[in-house]
Parts: sequence; C-alpha cells; structure tokens
Amino acid sequence: MTRTEPAGTPLGDDFHLYDTTLRDGAQREGISYSVTDKLAVARLLDELGVGFIEGGWPGALPKDTEFFARAAEELLLKHAVLVAFGSTRKADVAAADDAQVRALLDSGAPVVTLVAKSDRRHIERALRVDVDTACAMVRDTVSFLVGEGRRVFLDAEHFFDGYAHDPDTALRVLDAAGEGGADVAVLCDTNGGQLPLGLAETVREVAARTGLRLGIHCQDDTSCAVANSVAAVQAGATHVQCTANGYGERAGNADLFAVTGNLVTKLGMEVLPTGGAAELTRVSHALAEIANIAPDTHQAYVGASAFAHKAGLHASAIKVDPLLYNHIDPTSVGNDMRVLVTEMAGRASLELKGRELGVDLAGQPGALTSAVDKVKRLEARGWSFEAADASLELLLRREVQGPDRDVLDEPPFVLESYRVVLDHRADGEVISEATVKVHVGGERVIATAEGNGPVHALDAALRKALSPHLSWLDTVELADYKVRILPGHPGTDAVTRVLVETSDGQCEWTTVGVHENIVEASWLALCDALVHKAMRQRQPAGSSVSR
Repeated sequence: MTRTEPAGTPLGDDFHLYDTTLRDGAQREGISYSVTDKLAVARLLDELGVGFIEGGWPGALPKDTEFFARAAEELLLKHAVLVAFGSTRKADVAAADDAQVRALLDSGAPVVTLVAKSDRRHIERALRVDVDTACAMVRDTVSFLVGEGRRVFLDAEHFFDGYAHDPDTALRVLDAAGEGGADVAVLCDTNGGQLPLGLAETVREVAARTGLRLGIHCQDDTSCAVANSVAAVQAGATHVQCTANGYGERAGNADLFAVTGNLVTKLGMEVLPTGGAAELTRVSHALAEIANIAPDTHQAYVGASAFAHKAGLHASAIKVDPLLYNHIDPTSVGNDMRVLVTEMAGRASLELKGRELGVDLAGQPGALTSAVDKVKRLEARGWSFEAADASLELLLRREVQGPDRDVLDEPPFVLESYRVVLDHRADGEVISEATVKVHVGGERVIATAEGNGPVHALDAALRKALSPHLSWLDTVELADYKVRILPGHPGTDAVTRVLVETSDGQCEWTTVGVHENIVEASWLALCDALVHKAMRQRQPAGSSVSR
C-alpha cells in the first residue's frame, strides 16, 4: 500500500522535492510508460528520497487510473508521498459533483495537485469565464478536497506570463487557493520563457504580497529551467517541481538530478535523506533505461562525461589535486572522474589513466614517453581509446614490460592466418564461412565455422579453435559491436573503426580495431578482447577490470 502521511519522512516538511516524471515528464516525445513502468519509476524515485511523486491524472487517463489502483496494492513507499494531478471543477458544476474531481478522491492519493489558469488571457479566452468565476472554481475545489482530508497544492499555470500581463489577476488566483486551504501555491513557467534574475524578482514580490508558501515549476525552453528553479529557491520558494533527466514536453522540464545536485552541493540543503545524493547517478541511468532513452553522457552531475577530462593541461592539474578541475568530488553524486586518452593527451593524462587501469607509469619515464607517442600516432590513424579502455590497458602494459616482451608471459594464442569467404546461394541465403589457423597450447589448430556475417563467422571459428585450450572461453560473449567508417586522407581509402564490447557475465570491457578492411579491424578488436580476458585470468582476485 502507499504511504498516506507526509509526516515522518526523513526530511520533514520544510522543503519539498517534488517529482512529476510520471505526468509531465511522460509528455516527452518518444516516451510511453506502461503501468508497470510507472510503478518501477516510482520505486526508484522513492529510493532516491524525493518527497512527492506525482503519479498522473486519474479519471482523465485510464492508464493513470490503473496506476493509482495498483499502487495502493503494490507500492510501499519509504520516503515519498504519492500525488494525484487534476484540474479544478468545471464552471457550471459544484466540486462535489464534478466527475474529474471525484476521480482525484477515488485515486486514494493523500495529496492532490490542482492546475488552474492564472493568466487573465487564458481565463477569458481558453476557459471563457470571468476572473471571479475562475477564482471561485479554484477556491471551491481546494476547499472541497481539503474537507475530504486531502492535502492540496495549486499549480498556477502560466503564472509568470500572467503576472507580467496583469499581476492583480494572477495574485487573486493564488489568494483563492490560499483561502480554500491549499498548502502550496506553485508558480509555473509553463511556456519556459523566463530568465533567472527576472523570475527570482517575481518570486520575491509574490512572497511579500501574498504570504503564501510558494513552489516553482519550470520548463526548459530557454535552457534555463534548472537555473530558474535554483533562483526561485534562493528567492524563497520551498517547493520545487522537476522531472527525471529533464524529460518533458518540447525542450523538457527542470532536471531533477541537476536541480538536486545544485541544492545539495552548492547551497548545502538537505533535500535528500542521508546518502541520497550518492544515488543520483545510478537512479538517473536506471530511469533512462525504463524510458528507453540513452542516458545523456554530458548531463550535469550524473552524465558519464560530467567529470571526464581530455586536455593535457587539465590532466596535469588533476594529477596534483583532482578538485583543481572538478567542481565537486564526483563520488558525492555517485559518479566517477575519468581521464580520456586521445591525440590531445599529454604525459599527465596517460599517467592518470594508467593509474586508473592499474598500470604504474609514474616511475617509468621512458615507457610513458613511448606510450604517449604511440597513442598520438594511432589516434591520428583513426584509433580511439577513450571508449576502449581494455585496448589502451594492453598498449600501456606492453610499453611498461618493454618492446621485447608481450603483455603476458606467453600469449593465449598466435595467429598463423585466417580466411573469410562469402557464399551467396541460389535461394538468396547469404552465409559467411571463416577458417582460422592458430597456434595454441603448443599445437597448430585449424578450425572452420559459419556465421550470419564475416565477423560472426570469424568469431565462431576462433572460438572453435581455442575452446579446448582455454577453459574460460565459454563464459565470454560478444555483448555489442559498433562500426564507424572514417574518411581517409586525400588519396587514401576510408578507414573502418570497430568497437567490440565483451562480457564474461561479471564485467564488460571494450576493445578497438582500425583498418581499411572491416574484417581485419574486427579481428584486431576481437583478439584484444581475448588477450585482455586471458591477462585478467592470470591476475590476483580483486584486481581492477576495465569497463
């Protein structure tokens, strides 16, 4: 069952972190949550520690009605309170007799958020009523729901535009909500057109003129939703509405994770339970998976690149003190610092990356210089190591151990040759066949296999040859395969870059291969993947693993 009282949450009621992913966020193009999805999202948001979860609009959308019914049986919320969203009564119907208002009660949600127009132009042109009637609709609906034991928040739609056009009307709508017993008047930048300084000034004015508890709801049409939300809090708002990863209609909403990150790390506000901030990255990525949207790698605080450094100048400073080029400790929000190794890398970048991969280059200046030179040459030819840590680790280990020794005491196998042929049959079926000749375990082995493409066939033939000799090979599988065609230099052919992600069921690692021929590029990446696994098999338990 759902919690029915906001009291008892770890943070009390002084500040509201309010999430509307399941309602406003679901309006993003490309998102379509099932009821099961919505329940999973609610659980994750509760784990994070948000105070209020807006579950949808019961009575207006059958899926949302079902969500609240199932939530009553299936959700046991530890931190959050479930909120039903809806509109005020119709102009010509009493609140008690309005079917949509009744649906809000029937949802069983202990909190109801009502949306009401606060811009005189919308009241007269869209609702087609006068301001007195619009205020009565707000007052009556809030009063009725409060009388039925519900806590009520009011979303004042188009508030900032309406306040700029006719401040008295906008304030009358808020006053009507307060007279009806609403706990919070939420000022909505519905069109997303506000800028932080002006918005903050309006929040301060409204707080002084009404004395009401104020909230903020910002859209991101000017890319200022996060900044506007934080500015509103600094101006006195104690209730902030956000969506996971900024999902929402048009350009989206204020990003829950960026807003929370700013409130916690910059303003020192305890808006999450103890330890909650360290869950920001995990929950962000989990919610992206449910939405079936790739996580934004450059998202503030929680993106994979939020604390990634490529320039050599940055890396040199980070070597002295990581906070010289990081605005916070990445682990405080559950993220990690990464040093990217590319053609821009210098000695400090590679030394830091080596440390991350478990390769000590600090005391080997010759190896470090050689590794830097090799990375720069390979990157110039199309190799990319920033997404292929396993291949980079092998390169570094080869340099550390010297040019006359391999990465291992002995390689897991040595290639003699391989061949791939394509068979286009009369019935239209296309089959690839690969033959490999390798030396493994003191034997010369020849193996042939078919596949649904040249790379698949080559992988199958290699596995067939090596399986009797490498006991761990059965646990290793190709998890992902990416191909990019790179333009060649003038007078040369295009270059193919292949990234192979491999898994053994416990961890994943990525390798890269580059060649004019896609099969050879794939072969190089496949070989690195197996060599990396063989190397890890020989290392003590607890050693770091590239991911």
